[in-house]
Amino acid sequence: MSRRQSKGAGGSGKPMKQGKPAVQAAKPPKQARSARPAKSDSDAPFQKNEEVTVEFVGLTHDGEGVGRAGGYTLFVQGGLPGETARARVMKLKKQYGYARLEELVKTSPDRQNPPCDIFKECGGCQLQHMDYAAQLAWKRQSVVDNLKRIGKLQVAGEDGEEGIVVHPTVGMDNPWRYRNKAAVPVGAADDGQLIAGFYARGTHRIIDMDDCLIQHDRNDEVVRVVKKVAHELRIQPYNEETGQGVLRHVMARTGVVSGEVMVVLVTNTQRMPRQPEWIEHLRKQIPGLKSIVQNVNDRTTNAIFGDETRVLWGSEVIYDELDGIRFAISARSFYQVNPAQTVSLYRKAVEYAALTGKERVIDAYCGIGTISLFLARQAGHVYGVEIVPEAIADARRNAELNGIENASFEAGPAEVVMPRWRKEGIEADVIVVDPPRKGCDPALLDTILALQPERVVYVSCNPSTLARDLRVLEDGGYRTVEVTPVDMFPHTVHVECTVLLKWAGE
Repeated sequence: MSRRQSKGAGGSGKPMKQGKPAVQAAKPPKQARSARPAKSDSDAPFQKNEEVTVEFVGLTHDGEGVGRAGGYTLFVQGGLPGETARARVMKLKKQYGYARLEELVKTSPDRQNPPCDIFKECGGCQLQHMDYAAQLAWKRQSVVDNLKRIGKLQVAGEDGEEGIVVHPTVGMDNPWRYRNKAAVPVGAADDGQLIAGFYARGTHRIIDMDDCLIQHDRNDEVVRVVKKVAHELRIQPYNEETGQGVLRHVMARTGVVSGEVMVVLVTNTQRMPRQPEWIEHLRKQIPGLKSIVQNVNDRTTNAIFGDETRVLWGSEVIYDELDGIRFAISARSFYQVNPAQTVSLYRKAVEYAALTGKERVIDAYCGIGTISLFLARQAGHVYGVEIVPEAIADARRNAELNGIENASFEAGPAEVVMPRWRKEGIEADVIVVDPPRKGCDPALLDTILALQPERVVYVSCNPSTLARDLRVLEDGGYRTVEVTPVDMFPHTVHVECTVLLKWAGE
């Protein structure tokens, strides 16, 4: 996960009881069955703005309710499986449409009142209206459905049929206040006042936010202080439409174990207006502050960061710990946002690697060395490879920071570096991959098949690309043994997985 973006109080990371039936993930809509003769150019059975009764049968991968009305599929934000509702048709296509939920007629026992005041507007969470145990069950079922539908893989069933064992999702005892990093866009309200928060669902309209229930409370405090200081110093917010203004994003990082805080101000300008006052105010008002950083992004882009980063005050890094391993975290380092669940995820990866202290392990997509250092405590030697040079520099620094000498790192494409290592006599007993959401590069999968390690451990943040890649590895001679989903992002639709594959070829 070295290059993907991630959308606290921790929790134990122990599996939660999942006694409720799994919620089925939605499949792509089939050809619509018209309830009556077509009324629109789209051949859909309804008119736009017509009110219809919808019965919900599932959820999409985005968390929308999948409804049926007269044999026609309607996607409705806020619906849960098993519910019936009145909904107003908003958009129609030939095979499916979109509607707005007007009133619930029958509610699911899995429904709960979202504790967040802006849940219905904000796009940060999608499942706060769903009981947490039901969220965990739905996420497991989503993994199962992707393995079957995309990977064409056999999953072990409750009726005794053989196949891949998919364990219950590992949840949190307290699934709130878990994020150690907040990155929020800055803009202006209708009256011109500076606001900062999250985008409304499907838009770039900012919903002002002072308190986010999935953020560490220290991050919320940082965002509140930055908004207040920017207002006092009359700093102009960035305007996406005109490209004018100064402050584009605020990022806060909190070391959950160390208590150290970093503030990153992303600006549209090279010069930081009123820099001495910024430093003075932030230092006075933010406990534990160790670093104030400016990142310059003057491009027309949706990306948060630009290429230039400079320290305005304090340290270039803050420090934190995962399972007793210390990490230096810079402004642009990839570092998992849920520390408690990261430990669960990585411990499972180490378990699947089945290390005895002698093995050579290759960690592709190693990032700043997080999984590598977990592995190194039980491996003979770990070789980490990552295409981002800055991440490799961080990985080396983190190994030195922890006195770990049996881990080495190299920058470059894994599919290029790994074959060269093999020519140099480095044969891998285990290969660990932790790719971004788009999954493994096809050339890397080919390289794994050429190297044929006894075990492959795949850490995934996207069940669909995971299933696609597992199909390739299975066709090349591997057998997928088991999958453990881990809920890294409670109340959102995202789920991580750790997967064990074993060589089953000739």
